Amino acid sequence: MDFRDKILSGDGLANWRAQLRAEGRRLVATNGCFDLLHLGHVTYLEAARRLGDALLVGVNSDASVRALKGPDRPLNAEQDRAAVVAALESVSAVCIFPEREALAFLERTTPDIYVKGGDYTVDTINQTERRLIESIGGRVVVLGGVPGRSTTRLLHRLQGGALT
Repeated sequence: MDFRDKILSGDGLANWRAQLRAEGRRLVATNGCFDLLHLGHVTYLEAARRLGDALLVGVNSDASVRALKGPDRPLNAEQDRAAVVAALESVSAVCIFPEREALAFLERTTPDIYVKGGDYTVDTINQTERRLIESIGGRVVVLGGVPGRSTTRLLHRLQGGALT
């Protein structure tokens, strides 16, 4: 499959999700900015994919990344970030969402499993998102990260900062 075909619109997402349900396949969903893809990201996405039958990645829009990370981000445009994530073998589909938080994305996708990275705990993730997932019978899983691998660390290094 061409990775570009894995980038879904809102309507495409609804049809794709309905197909998964009809086939009885478990959906794992996660989300993030994925601005500078690194080993931490690909390790995390591969581990997330192993938890179910399909992995959907919600990618924050450019505007929502700016709201989350500041005016100098993202470094890569949303379509580019979505394409790079979609090209990963572990990723079944990608959808760009405009909101700062993932709640509306999760309401549209109703995943069986919602995965967050190791910089969170079940108690520190967005609790509205957690309650939504639990209310639909899904579960939240927090996966550990790869120590020393983060976009913030990479940016600091690129800007000539010392690694700590």
